[in-house]
Amino acid sequence: MAQNFVSLHYTLRDPEGRVLDMSQADAPIRYLEGAGQIIGGLEAQLQGLATGTKQRVVVPAAQAYGERDPERMHRVPRSHLPVEGELKVGDQFRTEADPYAPIVTIAALEGEEVLLDANHPLAGVDLTFDVEIVAVQPATPEELAAAAKRHHHGEDGECCGRCTCSEEGGEKCGEKS
Repeated sequence: MAQNFVSLHYTLRDPEGRVLDMSQADAPIRYLEGAGQIIGGLEAQLQGLATGTKQRVVVPAAQAYGERDPERMHRVPRSHLPVEGELKVGDQFRTEADPYAPIVTIAALEGEEVLLDANHPLAGVDLTFDVEIVAVQPATPEELAAAAKRHHHGEDGECCGRCTCSEEGGEKCGEKS
């Protein structure tokens, strides 16, 4: 089955109708079907739509960023945090200087302890997308090869160094054995 690149404009809303994100008027997003480049629940509902289609798509939390997991809440001493200065509820930061380190959100400040939430900020949230399919184009063999290399090694084609892959292929970046 041939894979397609799909270009679309979108507006993302939360259950209260607040706009969370949207594509820029002159820059639709483009993704390769089946490559895991957008959330699975959205991609599944866009499958097979034709150019020019406008549609509202509701993606349940479980098919978007997952349900909230209480196991991803961690109480830590403030002195163990890799950030300086005043902290407030809602602040977000990476747990390490590594650009691939997880991002956490401060859920509560309790004396010398901080409650960190490692859930994705949209975990547990049903998402509504208003989409317009701008183009559906078959991917060329060259585009498929380039997309596969980016998927495994990052945008520049270089190994991230955090995985067990090799330049010839292997596991996806970020996966350790």
